[in-house]
Amino acid sequence: MEQPVVGLVVHPTKNVQESVRTLQRWNASGRGRLVARRADAQRIGGGVDVIGDEDFTEEVDLVVALGGDGTMLGAMRLVAKRPVPVLGVNYGNVGFLVEIEPPELEAALERLSAGQYQLEPHHALEARLFWSGARTDYLAFNDLTIVRRPGAGQVSADLSVGGLGYGYYRADAIVAATPAGSTAYNYAAGGPVLSPALSGSVVTPVAPMAGIDRAVVLAARERYRFDIAEGTRSAALEVDGLVVGEVATGAQIDVRLRKDAGSVVRLDAERHGRTGRVKLSLLDLPVRPDQLIELIPQDLRQKLGREVEEQHRE
Repeated sequence: MEQPVVGLVVHPTKNVQESVRTLQRWNASGRGRLVARRADAQRIGGGVDVIGDEDFTEEVDLVVALGGDGTMLGAMRLVAKRPVPVLGVNYGNVGFLVEIEPPELEAALERLSAGQYQLEPHHALEARLFWSGARTDYLAFNDLTIVRRPGAGQVSADLSVGGLGYGYYRADAIVAATPAGSTAYNYAAGGPVLSPALSGSVVTPVAPMAGIDRAVVLAARERYRFDIAEGTRSAALEVDGLVVGEVATGAQIDVRLRKDAGSVVRLDAERHGRTGRVKLSLLDLPVRPDQLIELIPQDLRQKLGREVEEQHRE
């Protein structure tokens, strides 16, 4: 990637200055141009060209997202009309999408310049909400969720596939997920993990009380619709974990899979796959990630601590 325009997207609250400084040094070297949106300018400081959102999406050749999976998903949605590659630097917790840690960013930029990377396509769900005479479009790379609001009862919805009635739901939430998003809310709700090689989506009810109580896997060519049924007083509509609106009885949500809607940079796809499987298995352990250290014998913990201290001194 010669003389690229690299767009920078940062988490709104986390301290990402280590990676910002790395990118500023790269920018000063003349090997490319670093740009950021005006919304992020205050958190980044100098050494970066600040441009408007429209110019950002039209000019960038690559996006570097500093944060967790949420920041990376936001970056992918930002450039979805022109899906340039996105590289994620992990400042989050588990992080299934992000690949590299902050100390690895400098070496990653060298590999990008040398063309030593792969591109991983990602599908998305295109959703159209029809309600009260208005239409609103959404794009979800992980999942689209209709979720009950506390005190407002359950979510009731009819599902139709290709115009044919399939069944109904009455549950705390209904999750429609892509293969990448199947490891998120869908997995937590007991739904299946879909292979990244699969073109399709999965619909899973959360805490179902009646109607369809299992996950339904749908092919890429199948369009489906949720008709929000009688009894849904108020429910939140979430896209990739962000509340984007509200629905109630009478609303309709049309959903279809948009193939290859995004592109993710992979420097070591095999390592990322192994790490992802380990992270997924950790979610099933009855302890928090910070409690895992208690499972390591004391002598080994001390040895690891000494090795880390020696590495920092070097």
